[in-house]
Amino acid sequence: MKGNEAVCQGAIDGGCTHFFGYPITPQNEIPEYMSVHLRAAGGVFLQAESEIAAINMVFGAAAAGARPMTSSSGPGIALKQEGLSYLIGAELPCLVVNIVRGGPGLGNIAASQQDYFLATRGGGHGDGRPLVYAPASVQELYDIARNAFGVSERYRNPVMILGDGILGQMMEPLELRGPLQEPMPEKSWAVTGAKGRPRRVINSLHIVPSENETFCRRLAQKYAEAGEKEMAWEEFGADAPELVIVAYGTMARICRSAVTTAIHEGVQARLLRPITLFPFPSARLAELAADANAVLAAEMSTGQLVDDVRIAVGGRAPVDLYARPGGVTPSPEEVSEYIVSLCRSKSVRAGSEAQ
Repeated sequence: MKGNEAVCQGAIDGGCTHFFGYPITPQNEIPEYMSVHLRAAGGVFLQAESEIAAINMVFGAAAAGARPMTSSSGPGIALKQEGLSYLIGAELPCLVVNIVRGGPGLGNIAASQQDYFLATRGGGHGDGRPLVYAPASVQELYDIARNAFGVSERYRNPVMILGDGILGQMMEPLELRGPLQEPMPEKSWAVTGAKGRPRRVINSLHIVPSENETFCRRLAQKYAEAGEKEMAWEEFGADAPELVIVAYGTMARICRSAVTTAIHEGVQARLLRPITLFPFPSARLAELAADANAVLAAEMSTGQLVDDVRIAVGGRAPVDLYARPGGVTPSPEEVSEYIVSLCRSKSVRAGSEAQ
């Protein structure tokens, strides 16, 4: 199955009830698939008149207790930022999928990771942030989307899946796990009509500063809890690495091949692939960095992931950056050559300093 289709089927199997979207390449197969298969599953599909309309429709459906989803690519996700902030401020669960293209501006339709800041530092204004997942395969696109509504409802917070044009367009074998058997939880906060009960209000307005402070601190506590319970990552490579490589999504797949080549060349390298970008697996990276000679952030952007890498490493090892922006996808050979060259140069410098 194609990645864009797999994320849809995962969402449907996870209980998605409504989809609101607007076409933009390279995610157009998502609304196309949902227009047929979500409706066949008894859900509602609506192509909105704009990205701004779509995210506000998500707000309305979420407030009524539904399980809504929207999708777009860079420019469209940027337009959804205000709505995302309102969703976070009103503590409304939903699923947002970003199949990233090259930017900024109109950019191009090639695969990119230039929306890392938009996803992990975004979510509109204020202290709110979506919980962000970064799949690296068609299977993970399906699995993460299938579980996304459960996570979103557990924390009453939007979940964002950050893919890219390669993951969205590629086809891989996929194991369909079928619809989740868990019933949709009761939502005591949902606006479903006051039928003999006190009315409920969905609101993000906390006009008294002290009350807003209390709310923002509760958001931070919620994110800390997600960091303890939802954080996920994968590792691959040498058990005692001299170089730790951090990469996610498509770039992590490239780096996995590069690590295998580098190990054959005598470089002890290990890949840490964050599956959750927010919360970020900082503690595990700090452990690996403490015993390594260097850490390398590898990303298809000019340097966004590297900020979280530097924060996590905390000076325990030097941090280097391998950056390919603009929709350029490097080959495993290019990355492995960089890894080997970097490690050898650091070995030479270390030898000179010892002398």
